[in-house]
Amino acid sequence: MVNFVGAGSGAPDLITLRGFELIKKADVIIYAGSLVNPELLKNARVDCEIYNSALMTLDEVIEVMASSEKAGKMTVRLHTGDPSVFGAVREQFDRLERLGIPYTVTPGVSSFCAAAAALKAEYTLPGITQSVIITRREGKTAVPEKERIRELAKHTATMVIFLSASMTLQLSQELVEGGYSPETPCAIVYKASWEDEKICRCDLKTLAQTAEKNGITKTALICVGDFLGDNYSLSKLYDKSFETEFRKAAP
Repeated sequence: MVNFVGAGSGAPDLITLRGFELIKKADVIIYAGSLVNPELLKNARVDCEIYNSALMTLDEVIEVMASSEKAGKMTVRLHTGDPSVFGAVREQFDRLERLGIPYTVTPGVSSFCAAAAALKAEYTLPGITQSVIITRREGKTAVPEKERIRELAKHTATMVIFLSASMTLQLSQELVEGGYSPETPCAIVYKASWEDEKICRCDLKTLAQTAEKNGITKTALICVGDFLGDNYSLSKLYDKSFETEFRKAAP
């Protein structure tokens, strides 16, 4: 069995209990060395075989999985955050299915959740926005034309932008061209939940300057939207005049 496990956003105690137990039992661990906190590997057995996928190709990763399966070993494929967000897991699933190798997926705490926690923010503020767009700016690899930053910015919803900390000048320009005000509040969250986490608050017009001033070019999320402001409506869920199936409205 191959077990895909979300390692969480960085802090070693933010892995799920299920993921933690799988790491402890694994015969083989293939971990995303560029982002997974190596502290998690201290929970592996002393005889566990450990591979760093940052140094491997897809073929090499699959070869290790297939070899381990043939030997009757249990493999943990340890991905950063949650495997479903920029995890490049579908291509692995498809290859395993073609080989007849069973696999499971254990979710993890994505860095976009850890960023909100660090900011003490709510992405879906009543009266402000009820949508969260998780995306990245086009870089070495393209994005679909309809999902370019200018197009997504037309919604002026909450945006959490991955893999774009080295392109903040172009990013801010495209967000404004798409529809956001230059005064829209932003936050750069560097290594959310890690010991060296850093939060830089600014607005769109000073985003690039803020990133440069703080030396941030990677391993950071860009959070954009009026959810970072102070104006919003109170939730109807807890309004005494609002009736739900659990509570009658007050007269």
